[in-house]
Amino acid sequence: MRIAEIFSSRQGEGVLTGTPSVFVRASGCNLRCWFCDTPYTSWQPEGENWSVEQIVAEVARLRADVRHVVITGGEPMLYAELVPLCEHLKTADLHITIETAGTVDQPVACDLMSISPKLASSTPPAAIAGEWTGRHERDRHQPDVIRRLIADYEYQLKFVIDTPADCEAVQQWLAEFPQADRSRVLLMPQGIDLTTLGQMASWLEPYCEQHGFVFCPRKHIEWYGATRGT
Repeated sequence: MRIAEIFSSRQGEGVLTGTPSVFVRASGCNLRCWFCDTPYTSWQPEGENWSVEQIVAEVARLRADVRHVVITGGEPMLYAELVPLCEHLKTADLHITIETAGTVDQPVACDLMSISPKLASSTPPAAIAGEWTGRHERDRHQPDVIRRLIADYEYQLKFVIDTPADCEAVQQWLAEFPQADRSRVLLMPQGIDLTTLGQMASWLEPYCEQHGFVFCPRKHIEWYGATRGT
């Protein structure tokens, strides 16, 4: 499994915000969102191949009394090794969050499936992405995978919002999945600096309150800035 980094920090997004966790960041992605905040796992993937045993040992070294592990990316669900990795982590009585775009399904052991569906606005322009524009648009929305994930796991649906038009796109997305629990829908402002995030929060947070969504601040940016290993 190609790994970009493994580190101990606090969860900065979603229903477990603030929870001390060990993060395992896989490198490699089947999408190319123009706003990706970890381009070293997608546009220019970095990292080295780790065995499942090596990953488990590093998690054990870093965790101390922490019992939450977040497997993120990139897109960790691309790796078949994710299945035995999760089995080993569950054997150690760890709480597992998997962060995924919801385009690939695997029979993993998981306590929280953190699904970040990619809206049409995530597609990069051909001028910078070339053939990835078509590939991204083709692969970003996999309804059957989404249905299986929300049926089989405890989940949250975390949408990146860049403009008010994205809020309408979320409403249209949810109309396709009436079984999705709206109380588990989180809207997160797009941005990697506090000024941008603050400007977006000024209109996105009231929108969430009005429509029954959860506003999802990016607390790790507030705590640490847009830095790796946090």
